Amino acid sequence: MARVLVVDDEKLIVKGIRFSLEQDGFEVDCAYDGEEAIELAKKTEYDIVLLDVMLPKHDGFEVCRAIREFSDMPVIMLTAKGGDMDKILGLEYGADDYISKPFNSLEVKARIRAIIRRSLKAKRQKKEEPSSAYIGSGDLKIDTEGRRVFIGEREINLTAKEFDLLELLVRNPNKVYSREALLNYVWGNRAMDSGDVRTVDVHVRRLREKIEPCPSDPKYVHTKWGVGYYFSVSGRNRM
Repeated sequence: MARVLVVDDEKLIVKGIRFSLEQDGFEVDCAYDGEEAIELAKKTEYDIVLLDVMLPKHDGFEVCRAIREFSDMPVIMLTAKGGDMDKILGLEYGADDYISKPFNSLEVKARIRAIIRRSLKAKRQKKEEPSSAYIGSGDLKIDTEGRRVFIGEREINLTAKEFDLLELLVRNPNKVYSREALLNYVWGNRAMDSGDVRTVDVHVRRLREKIEPCPSDPKYVHTKWGVGYYFSVSGRNRM
């Protein structure tokens, strides 16, 4: 049974979300401030974390960043309606998705199920792969089973979505993906409904900052202007 951590300082909101999720068979833990959320996340590998931005002690961004230091468990940020900067910051700190308040409980459950479903599918695919668990090119190597990335001997710490994005591109070198296609492949059909392709741009920028020797002149993840992104290490050639 999927286990969810709900983090919000408004107890009525937490109570409503918990009741709705438990009615559908989820196991739910609750935290009401950032410090408690971090401690619970360290003790339990949750299937997903539902995380409000405005929290006592540590805000949602700080909590998300702290979780990313020890886990790639999926995180959905709860942001204020029209809070575009909160959405962008959440993605920058490692969140996988966001939902704007006020929200419908049906949407929350649909987003949670979609992310958990993709996570389970990815784990099954990793177990079924008969070939080498390592893919990559040049000095970039990906351990697909351990979900680890290396540049030479140095390990790069990526979030779950950054890893999924890089793995897709590396498995299909020189194939150009539009931002809409990447949003669909990596975030799923539900994300396509929002049509917010800035999610892809934020993750590509953050990924480049982590893996590229010079993010402004990328070696691995390239831009096909007006089209999308692709992976190539062929002598820094541009398509």
